Amino acid sequence: ETEPLTSKKDASDCSKGEDCKENGLVVRNPKSALRLVEDGNKVHPSQRDKGEAAQISNGYSGVQSSAPCNGEGEDAQGTAPAATTTTTTTTSTTCGAEAQQQLMELEDRETWSKKIDFLLSVIGYAVDLGNVWRFPYICYQNGGGAFLIPYTIMALFGGIPLFYMELALGQYHRNGCISIWRKICPIFKGIGFAICIIDLYVASYYNTIMAWAFYYLISSFTAELPWTSCTNPWNTGNCTNYFSKDNVSWSLHSISPAEEFYTRQVLQVHRSNGLEDLGGISWQLTLCLLLIFTIVYFSIWKGVKTSGKVVWVTATFPYIILFILLVRGATLPGAWRGVLYYLKPDWQKLLATEVWVDAAAQIFFSLGPGFGVLLAYSSYNKFHNNCYQDALVTSTVNCLTSFVSGFVIFTVLGYMAEMRNEDVSEVAKDTGPSLLFITYAEAIANMPASTFFAIIFFLMLPTLGLDSTFAGLEGVITGVLDEFPHVWGKRRELFVLGLTIVCFLGSLATLTFGGAYVVKLFEEYATGPAVLTVVFLEAVAVSWFYGITQFCNDVKEMLGSAPGWYWRVCWVAISPLFLLFVTCSFLSSPPELRLFDYDYPYWTTVVGYCIGTSSIIFIPIYMVYRLVITPGTLKERILKSITPETATEIPFGDIRMNAV
Repeated sequence: ETEPLTSKKDASDCSKGEDCKENGLVVRNPKSALRLVEDGNKVHPSQRDKGEAAQISNGYSGVQSSAPCNGEGEDAQGTAPAATTTTTTTTSTTCGAEAQQQLMELEDRETWSKKIDFLLSVIGYAVDLGNVWRFPYICYQNGGGAFLIPYTIMALFGGIPLFYMELALGQYHRNGCISIWRKICPIFKGIGFAICIIDLYVASYYNTIMAWAFYYLISSFTAELPWTSCTNPWNTGNCTNYFSKDNVSWSLHSISPAEEFYTRQVLQVHRSNGLEDLGGISWQLTLCLLLIFTIVYFSIWKGVKTSGKVVWVTATFPYIILFILLVRGATLPGAWRGVLYYLKPDWQKLLATEVWVDAAAQIFFSLGPGFGVLLAYSSYNKFHNNCYQDALVTSTVNCLTSFVSGFVIFTVLGYMAEMRNEDVSEVAKDTGPSLLFITYAEAIANMPASTFFAIIFFLMLPTLGLDSTFAGLEGVITGVLDEFPHVWGKRRELFVLGLTIVCFLGSLATLTFGGAYVVKLFEEYATGPAVLTVVFLEAVAVSWFYGITQFCNDVKEMLGSAPGWYWRVCWVAISPLFLLFVTCSFLSSPPELRLFDYDYPYWTTVVGYCIGTSSIIFIPIYMVYRLVITPGTLKERILKSITPETATEIPFGDIRMNAV
């Protein structure tokens, strides 16, 4: 164990059992413990002057031997040449950055204040807006209760194993999405850069949806909600309020006041001609988004110590509101019609390939591996934390939340169908955000105490999204800070400020009058196939290159027992096939996008694929770069590129030792 030295005690004054000063560090006599290390890592008394201080660290991510500086010597996992570069004051310029990075790793890595902070953060990340609008829609569209069968199967053999794998990787290696690949398979380091780009894309449109919700929240502080009548300045002659006491006839061209408020007042899409002409920027939405990014910055600028406290509100508050809305929805007339429509099984649907693709995509995007978040969050855990139990608890909570959210939505849709005298299928035509901002908003507006329910509902939506934003940005922050600690290690607040500004500026296109069209394009193309590709390569790299045996041994080091055959089979074969299946299905039939009355032109498909490719292109680029800079024959270059550069230190009593 090492720590800063303040005394003037000389190394020559050391005696057996006492602390010795070496290179400005106190080194406690590790004689008995170090004998248990394998020969390649042994530190004999005669070697003490050369590298003992570099061998032992009080941090969770201590100094590790890496590729020798300037190509001198062999990587001996802590032998004299590698260790000397971290302690001598006469290293070359080439070694300077490496030595500085290793010295910074000597410091304690930040950890969660409490275990519950980590669990709430992961649950808050996994449970987002998609649980409320996407799952209920996909469920009733794909056979109602019958859909739960493929959903459960895909969760057991695809989603949860990948979720568990990322938690274990991050906790063991204690690094973000970029630098972790030095310890797994260096040639796949481009995956980390791709993840960061994907997270930036998500931050550029996801927060805009929260800005819409915040606009609704502000508009709800009135005695009469503004989307209940057709007498507002933004309404047209087609506005028809079928909830009014007057007898009204609903025609083919009729538009509800809730839809006109959403499209003409909040989004103002009528002032845009589509993606060809987005129009100006809505200053109201810009202010809402600015407020959201301000909250995000002051929640994550200090690290998991602060964000772990914020999620106590953002992760728990939505469950309180969902419970209130569930009770209220169950007492509405016609609620049973919505529940019946939601759960009534259509067994014939199980024979359709699309249902299984939708189930796989839903569970994957709901749990959220591949965004670097699980790696980042779990890297702040204690080494022996039970990540296996965490994976089961958080994934189960996430899936149950999606299921319960369906009741919250469909009880209200049943009420809407009762009021309209229509079938539930006619009412439930809206998908995505429109389901919340049009259909659900309209139902709330016609309930008793509508203002109260509107306020709590539109307060719930930003809190659902905020902790997902915290998580996405933390994935980027941890990845960059771990990769470049000598640059940003002591400047986290400044880096987070720059990152939030970049995300805000990147969101400006979604704040235009045609911004909703941009959000739809990014949602379909920027993340879907790119994240699937990233996680597929991640699973292959860990299971086939790093080795499933080595990975299971890592898990055993942390938990005391190795994963069973079920997990091994899933990681090696089933999960990669699951990802390949979903990716190929998406690429073989790209979605035909349509929003409101606007049909996306054909060229938007090309633009969408270019956006998606712009992130994953870093993977092959880095592979080529890695092979070019590595000396030796092609075979030697490949072997060196797939061999871990640095060892991961594991706890051994009160000290850390390099895992060979």
